[in-house]
Amino acid sequence: MTSKEFIYGLPAKVPAKAIEGLETTFHFDLDGENGGQYTIAIADQKIEVTDGLNGAPSCVVKTSAENFVNLAKGDLNPMMAMLTGKLKISNQGEMLKYAKLFGLM
Repeated sequence: MTSKEFIYGLPAKVPAKAIEGLETTFHFDLDGENGGQYTIAIADQKIEVTDGLNGAPSCVVKTSAENFVNLAKGDLNPMMAMLTGKLKISNQGEMLKYAKLFGLM
């Protein structure tokens, strides 16, 4: 699995009922091999994923594509990654709100 596959797979993984009434925008800035920049916008019970950093984000996540995949697989502890500088999150409260929905916790 690549970071892009994981991110673009989110709309199929997250049931519409789970995001009912929620609205947010995330920017994922993933460097290194298989990296990229992606926007995840949640509104109207839908998740839309696009390439690039679009719109004003509620939360920005910066890490390497390799670390992101390891987080998604559960091979990298999110707290340790933040403490060691491998993962930077601009709005940790917003990320915590959605991390379980995204399968990152």
